[in-house]
Amino acid sequence: MAGEIHVEEGPFGPEVRPEGAAVEQTVLYLHGDPRLAGTPQDALPTARALARHTGYAVVCARYRLRFPEALEDAYAAWEHCHGRGPAAVAGKRLGGALAAGLLLRLRDEGAAPPSCAVLSSPVLDFTLDASSLLLNAAADRTVDAEALTVRAAAYAGPTPRTHPLLSPLHGNLHGLPPIQLHAAGTEMLLDDTLSLATRAAHSGVEVDMRIYEDSSAQGLRQLEATAAFLRTWCSTGLVTPHRR
Repeated sequence: MAGEIHVEEGPFGPEVRPEGAAVEQTVLYLHGDPRLAGTPQDALPTARALARHTGYAVVCARYRLRFPEALEDAYAAWEHCHGRGPAAVAGKRLGGALAAGLLLRLRDEGAAPPSCAVLSSPVLDFTLDASSLLLNAAADRTVDAEALTVRAAAYAGPTPRTHPLLSPLHGNLHGLPPIQLHAAGTEMLLDDTLSLATRAAHSGVEVDMRIYEDSSAQGLRQLEATAAFLRTWCSTGLVTPHRR
């Protein structure tokens, strides 16, 4: 475990790294919150903890809150991270959608993929027709269903809701790197995580899915699992072969 953590403003957002240590990997972290908003600064506590547990640098990227500009920003930040050497990608909520969309875009372009990806309570289908949106509405106090519909429409704009780079659940998942998924069993978007895990596994992708009793349990246990997953796959450098 790394000791002191240094934070500085980089060209794409805050950059967090262990103090005085050689960094072998970079993690591109794409923030998100239940309102499909937030800032890179919101991700700094998670980034500091990841840097401390893994010894990796973490770049908390800025992105515009509309599609496809958000994906363009994430792609530019990815090129910055990957230009330093091996890199992974992680995202939460809307950032999870961007991280998954980035995987599809890199795969489609034949570009070198991330070492692995970690998606936390991701929004993966902007049609918003998952059963869990209704079934977990009373249990999930972190998301306002009406506000989610409005924010999703504002983010998607004129892009068809089933566009795979916007809604990765509607894309071809073959040939992606290992993916770890985290979600609370009580969250309204639970079905997005369950569906991606199932479809990715059927497509030959290495999948590690963690479902927690509720958001509190997720907050307590996710960090350690994420750090272990990153250390495992970033150290091996193995990825799923590119298959179409």
